[in-house]
Amino acid sequence: MIIGKQVRLRAIEREDLVKFVEWLNDPEVIRGLLLNVPISFDQEQAWFDGLRGRPSEEHPLGIEIETSEGWVLIGNIGLNRIEWKERSTEVGIFIGDKRYWSQSFGRQAMILMLRHAFNNLGLNRVFLRVHETNPRAIHSYEKAGFVHEGRLRQAHFEEGRFIDVLLMSVLCSEWQDNEAV
Repeated sequence: MIIGKQVRLRAIEREDLVKFVEWLNDPEVIRGLLLNVPISFDQEQAWFDGLRGRPSEEHPLGIEIETSEGWVLIGNIGLNRIEWKERSTEVGIFIGDKRYWSQSFGRQAMILMLRHAFNNLGLNRVFLRVHETNPRAIHSYEKAGFVHEGRLRQAHFEEGRFIDVLLMSVLCSEWQDNEAV
């Protein structure tokens, strides 16, 4: 586990898939993700089973927060397609439980993941893609240390129109791990 003060990242279990399917079928949740069609439990199980063929460093982690009732799963985060020669990776995150949106839990999870990527895995660059129509996520990523590095013009079709996808990244040399999360 990767543990912070209010957030911890842990391995995903098969029991978590029920929540993931619920969240990934919610139009509000998937608006900022690459998904745009309903997902079945069987599809999610096949995705989970396919993780066995990927390096353990690329297995997504569940995001949990501590509440008065104990630890609660609210989303997931993971590193994708780690390029070891370049020491670079893409990170993906979503908070599926909307009750916990806009409470800094996503930013805290991202900081924990960056700390892990730079301090434990020795990576140099972590990047992500975010839709221009998601200002809440953009602001959260900026607060976690990401900087804008590019724009993919009209790269995503959403709600009947094309939107830009922003590229953001953070380098190990510029990242300041000065937040107590």
